[in-house]
Amino acid sequence: MISTVPDVIFKTRVRDESIGGANPFRWQDVSTDDIFKKTKTVVLALPGAYTPTCSSQHLPGFEAKYQDLIEQGIDEVYCLSVNDAFVMYQWGKHLGIKQVKMLPDGNGDFTQAMGMLVKKENVGFGSRSWRYSMIVEDKKIIKLFSEPGQVDNCPDDPFTVSGADTLLDYLKQNK
Repeated sequence: MISTVPDVIFKTRVRDESIGGANPFRWQDVSTDDIFKKTKTVVLALPGAYTPTCSSQHLPGFEAKYQDLIEQGIDEVYCLSVNDAFVMYQWGKHLGIKQVKMLPDGNGDFTQAMGMLVKKENVGFGSRSWRYSMIVEDKKIIKLFSEPGQVDNCPDDPFTVSGADTLLDYLKQNK
């Protein structure tokens, strides 16, 4: 298992009012250093936007516990998925996500370097992230909560250890 987050560039879209119009966004490259250097960050990684467990439990759970995580010394919470910036933005908007930042890993570069890229061809998803969450401090992975049974074309979608409550309990017990 790796001990630090991999160095990659995320292809993101940011609001830029100088563009004007109905879609005032521009592309912006964001590096791993931009996100993780000199911060204490939580990442929840999941198989896909708009999918049942991701939309009903995983991401909403972290949104609901956001303030509790901040109170435990977390600087920021990111939701990562192997989806493009457009999908991540619209999914966050659809769910009313206001606090958790959406992080697109459209090419799966970060996910692959983490050793978390799995095939989900059995459900027509191609390659996606295995479900996990982690605490990262200054690029060092402090704790990783990876769902058991990581395998290509997993017949189910386990969600037992990567939720917000598990991560929050860990932070409270390890102050």
